[in-house]
Amino acid sequence: MNEENKIKFPHNVFLEDRKKLSVSGVNDIGSFDDETIVAYTDMGELTVRGEGLHINKMSVDTGELSVEGEISALIYSENENPKKNGGFFARLFG
Repeated sequence: MNEENKIKFPHNVFLEDRKKLSVSGVNDIGSFDDETIVAYTDMGELTVRGEGLHINKMSVDTGELSVEGEISALIYSENENPKKNGGFFARLFG
């Protein structure tokens, strides 16, 4: 699917008590482990840092990501194309 026909989801970030994170508008996951999750959104690359991070839900159909753990940082950087960089779901389903 080219960039013009790509479905865009509203982008929202909800953080509860620095332990539960809900993000909408996620297009792909670049990488993840128990300390870092890299998610690609229409608003840029979102890096979540912390300890004991666990992805509870990731839906490519709805663009929803749910994370639990000790969240210490949410960092945005310039938007990169996850297909070009071979994001996790791009490699899994691509």
